[in-house]
Amino acid sequence: MTFLFKNYSRRPIHLVSGKGTIVQDDKGKQYLDFISGIAVVSLGHAHPAIVETIKNQSEKLWHVSNLFESPEQEKLAETLTKNTRFAHAFFCNSGAEANEAAIKLARKHTGKHVIITFEQSFHGRTFGAMAATGQEKIKQGFGPMLESFRTVPFNDPAALEAAIDDDVAAIMLEVIQGEGGVHEVTAEFTDAIAGICKSKGILCIVDEVQTGIGRTGTRYAYEQTSLVPDIMTLAKGLGGGFPIGAMLGTAELFDAFTPGSHGTTFGGNPLAISVAQTVVDYIFDGSFLKEVQHKSDYLIGKLESALPKQFDVRGKGLLLGIDCKEDVTSFISKAEVVGLLVVQAGPTVIRLLPPLTVTEEEIDQAVDLLSSVLLIPSLN
Repeated sequence: MTFLFKNYSRRPIHLVSGKGTIVQDDKGKQYLDFISGIAVVSLGHAHPAIVETIKNQSEKLWHVSNLFESPEQEKLAETLTKNTRFAHAFFCNSGAEANEAAIKLARKHTGKHVIITFEQSFHGRTFGAMAATGQEKIKQGFGPMLESFRTVPFNDPAALEAAIDDDVAAIMLEVIQGEGGVHEVTAEFTDAIAGICKSKGILCIVDEVQTGIGRTGTRYAYEQTSLVPDIMTLAKGLGGGFPIGAMLGTAELFDAFTPGSHGTTFGGNPLAISVAQTVVDYIFDGSFLKEVQHKSDYLIGKLESALPKQFDVRGKGLLLGIDCKEDVTSFISKAEVVGLLVVQAGPTVIRLLPPLTVTEEEIDQAVDLLSSVLLIPSLN
């Protein structure tokens, strides 16, 4: 018997502690964590600076209502928008909430109701975010979806152009579709999106819930593309393990969110804001981001050297996928047995999401373990 709903396929491991990239279960077995809470534990487990921040803030103030001024929110908003085209931030608790806010802001600002999203996308499991998601398995059993989303093929400029009409408020996309199989947007497609948005007066929403906060080697993944976003959403790595989400928007959108038009009870509470500020102060340092890029090159090189050509390695930064061309469920279970935690991205793709603080030695160990799991079956 369980007192929990069975909406998760839980793995038979009870993790009880962690430090950096290493976690330990209740039986004392250690694992290399190349999931990091699904791109959440950006600075590794129990990072000393985050631990100290939580201790200090917990002795001051945990929660106050958003009815009161928050200089701390102002500071974090300034950090996140610095040297971008964004001017304002809204803080919430998760990526799905950030995407709900983005959807509402786009519709309210434009007065239009249609938002174009893409096949294999993932934007969350609340009702609006679920409707925006381009995967039928996420929607099964919940009845009719909200009608204001049009889902078109990813990286198909002609299909996108055909979906545009006067009712379109925004185009919403991920730079890398993490949940959908680690599919990266092409330069041709970002050029097409940027051109359509500019010529038609359509807003561009970039969902950086998984790709943002240094995960791809820059502050935000869109910075490596020609995209010109009007709205961006963040969560996961922003709190380094503590729940927080954010939506950023340009100055032109400021007047759309008037008092009472949107809100949250817990979003932007002092504890979450203090942790997020610590995280971004670390990650947005230029030398730290260069290290992420270096580790990415190192990990990709190791994988490509260790694995045969039929394994397709793709992605950016420390958001990588290995397409094994077959179901990877057994591979992931076998990886756990040898002490490596990884996660799927679609049925045939193993996703690697180590903490951004992972070391080269840990990368070497992980590749060796993964190779032993992937190559032995191929010899049978």
